[in-house]
Amino acid sequence: MKITNLVTYLVPPRWLFVKVETDEEGISGWGEPIVEGRAATVEAAVQELKSYLIGKNPLRIEDHWNVMYRGGFYRGGPVLMSAIAGIDQALWDIKGKFHHAPVHELMGGACRDRIRVYSWIGGDRPSDVGQAAKKVVEQGFTAIKMNATEELHYIDTHEKVDQVLERVAAIRETVGDYVGIGIDFHGRVHKPMAKILVKELEPFRPMFIEEPVLPENNEALRELAHFTSTPIATGERLFSRWDFKQLLAEGYVDIIQPDLSHAGGITECKKIAAMAEAYDVALAPHCPLGPIALASCLQVDASSHNAFIQEQSLGIHYNKGNDLLDYIADASVFDYEEGFVNIPQGPGLGIDVDEGHVKQMADVGHQWKNPIWRHQDGSVAEW
Repeated sequence: MKITNLVTYLVPPRWLFVKVETDEEGISGWGEPIVEGRAATVEAAVQELKSYLIGKNPLRIEDHWNVMYRGGFYRGGPVLMSAIAGIDQALWDIKGKFHHAPVHELMGGACRDRIRVYSWIGGDRPSDVGQAAKKVVEQGFTAIKMNATEELHYIDTHEKVDQVLERVAAIRETVGDYVGIGIDFHGRVHKPMAKILVKELEPFRPMFIEEPVLPENNEALRELAHFTSTPIATGERLFSRWDFKQLLAEGYVDIIQPDLSHAGGITECKKIAAMAEAYDVALAPHCPLGPIALASCLQVDASSHNAFIQEQSLGIHYNKGNDLLDYIADASVFDYEEGFVNIPQGPGLGIDVDEGHVKQMADVGHQWKNPIWRHQDGSVAEW
């Protein structure tokens, strides 16, 4: 079997899909290589890698991963690793279909039948989170995640701190003490304000605090960990096992969140998960993306003992006009029951991509960019 072509599809709301075709009748694979807001750049990187892959045996995934990563003098970073990630997902999809088995069976088999999921509420500028949390809990979710704040300056007002506390208090009052609340600082918070917020939020017993500082400031986690017993999560903007190495060795993170469409795909994230397990750190893959990315996450979750919850994008504020289930033929594969989703059991990634709809929406395309925010003084704020 040989790879014959790689075809990319830029589809709304903000995704990029790749189809890896082979000369074996009926066997092709799908991946999701994307950096949100840089889709065209990643698409170009996929096309650069294509010339190497044409004519190769798609089953030699480990070797292809190493060539794509090590074959260039300059390596790593969001663009290259996202391009590798999507191709890697597609190669695993092919391998599973070739062997008539779900990907997790080829990685040692499942250690769980299902995994807990959480639902996003509140949008970029969080509001009405109490009622939003009530709605998703009524739908059966047992955990939610929200953005903690709007923009915050290095030193900001206690009024904004109080607004965060009021929102989280509204959730607790509405849904009770035991619904999980993930609070995403989204890199919007600098260390001086993060110290205040993590301490003030602790009485609400959050499930975790996510990305309390920007990843380039991860050394601040050492100090922040002394202000709270709330689990600290980070990792969506780290792209390889080498990026995670120092973070894990320093011991101040409790949950890692590699993104399977950014951090080298299934091959790399399985290794990152195993590294984290050795440090007694939990896994919660980042995935505010499409169905191929989610299916890839679930295959890694299935075979990673330290996976405890999975992000998913159904109804997320980014998915305007097109949502998670629109691009697959059988939406029931992602049915959520009692706050869990079953591990897909079909061959490969376990989903059937609706190629006709993908092609139709690729004619629409997208030019999604994240907003540019500014502080009241006119300086650029973190989004």
